[in-house]
Amino acid sequence: MNSAGHSTAKAPRGLELTPFRGLRYDPDRVGSLAAVTSPPYDVVVRPDGLHHLQSADPYNIVRLILPEAGTPAARNAQAAGTLRRWRAEGVLTADPEPGLYVYEQRDGDGMVQRGVIGALRVSDPGERLVLPHEDVMPHIVADRADLMRATSANLEPLLLTYRGDGSTAAVTAGLIERTAERRPLLATTTEDGFHHRLWSVTDSADTAAVQRELAGHQALIADGHHRWATYRRLRAEHPSPSPWDHGLVLLVDTARYPLRVRAIHRLLHGLPVADAVAALDGLFRVRRLDGTTLSGALDALAPAASAGNAFLLAGDGAFHLVDRPDPGLLARTVPVDRPAAWRALDATVLHATLLDHVWRVPDDPARIAYIHDTAATVEKAERDGGTAVLMHPVREDVVRDLAREGVTMPRKSTSFGPKPASGLVLRALDLEPGL
Repeated sequence: MNSAGHSTAKAPRGLELTPFRGLRYDPDRVGSLAAVTSPPYDVVVRPDGLHHLQSADPYNIVRLILPEAGTPAARNAQAAGTLRRWRAEGVLTADPEPGLYVYEQRDGDGMVQRGVIGALRVSDPGERLVLPHEDVMPHIVADRADLMRATSANLEPLLLTYRGDGSTAAVTAGLIERTAERRPLLATTTEDGFHHRLWSVTDSADTAAVQRELAGHQALIADGHHRWATYRRLRAEHPSPSPWDHGLVLLVDTARYPLRVRAIHRLLHGLPVADAVAALDGLFRVRRLDGTTLSGALDALAPAASAGNAFLLAGDGAFHLVDRPDPGLLARTVPVDRPAAWRALDATVLHATLLDHVWRVPDDPARIAYIHDTAATVEKAERDGGTAVLMHPVREDVVRDLAREGVTMPRKSTSFGPKPASGLVLRALDLEPGL
């Protein structure tokens, strides 16, 4: 209390987005900006996707986010050396002054997503400012932390969402719209057909207005749970204040730009489809969808998933629709200490019931692969003799509601997108004071 009897406790802090000097490719030093970009590190399908990107351009960002060497230490040292060399050679150059970056993605179907890239203050879970919705794996957090320590950089932004009020008076939305009418810093079209544009906002009045508005919001991690956990670990390792207090993010207002929510599928190694189907006898209803395409099978999955838990199994040249689980089986296998919405998730039933109790497949990289691309999951299952488990996406409102309750979903339950391309803007911590 102060002398007037008023509390001197600090007001709660909200989202704090800070301008930074972006590190970007010099377009005159690379084949093309599209050729040096990559999907986020965990979307790249190894090893074929990795090698494809490496061959696209000798300066492709995968050489930093997914370096190849014999040991983890050698990989991280290689990435650090590569980053230093590219900066020394002028392949990557720092923008002259700090700014926030307006980023736009557009596809051929009329979808437009715009948001703001900046350095966000890394908050504690108890502050309830940045809400996770999935669990993380400690070994991946450790791997990303080692890479960030070695490079002293945030190499790719996380994707965070917040809900604005949707009004035309919203400061950040208005700034984004005005900025998008200007000539961009860069524009490129990647091989997936997405058009990318980036602008820098350096006016202090503009950045301060965005900061004031965002301070009143909460964010949901749409993509990048492991990297956010990494930011938190590295912040704890360095005395504050330091550049490690912040991490690189893209913030998207989903009231203006709703994200697409897609499922992440599972590939079960060493479990043939015939064995997977046989184990379900009497526990789930299983129907073989003869003569249907992948698109047709997914069309059959949608109404089944709306009515209850449902999955598609593939890998033997056919599709098998699995639904209507035995209620007694669910009662025995799904944990009861979670909200009803969590207990009803397909991912919950898949992991708690099917993987743990029916198929007895441990959640280990040697036994389960998580794949975003539906067709690729089926093709790999058919080639390897395993079982593809195709999922129906979860609605964003379900994800957000659970996150607000502090309940995390099984990992890799959702894929929000479009995800920001890696390689358009990086954050080097030695460009900021206090390192």
